[in-house]
Amino acid sequence: MRKNFGAKPNLYPMPVFIVAAYGEDGVPDAMNAAWGGISESTEISMCLSPGHKTVKNILAKGAFTVSMGTADTAVACDYLGVVSANKVPDKLARSGFHTSKSEFVDAPLIDELPMALECKLISYDPDSCRLVGEIVNVSADVKVLNDDGKVDPAKLRPITFDPMNNAYLVLGEKVGNAFKDGNKLK
Repeated sequence: MRKNFGAKPNLYPMPVFIVAAYGEDGVPDAMNAAWGGISESTEISMCLSPGHKTVKNILAKGAFTVSMGTADTAVACDYLGVVSANKVPDKLARSGFHTSKSEFVDAPLIDELPMALECKLISYDPDSCRLVGEIVNVSADVKVLNDDGKVDPAKLRPITFDPMNNAYLVLGEKVGNAFKDGNKLK
């Protein structure tokens, strides 16, 4: 038996993306966003309302970064979602996060968030709120890499948003091998 919830934006997992950009004044800004994902091999798409200061900054600068929220930074990540930079211009600084300039795009990397996509703006449609970015680089702090030099999710500890319970959940447990286990059913 199933329970119907109607048409709602409930999907698992939903990312906790921290989207960052510089303002025209050079001040870094960031917001928490859940509605997004990879839409092409070097492309990310997100649904971001035009009223966000971060969206205005992205449109002005043509660049942004997308970091994964982590278990260790959940409070600061949530703060970036509950406070508007339109009302609190220094909200990124108040979150306790620090930034460094990306080598690849004119956008800030958040030092405490160990993995980020560095993106150039491709398009933005204010009617649908769809923002599309070209991923020009993915960077990760060496502290979250495994012995093979790849991101280790157990070290990264990315969080997801649970929209039904308004909670953040940490990802982590391995349950299978992609592109391998299904071969058993051939």
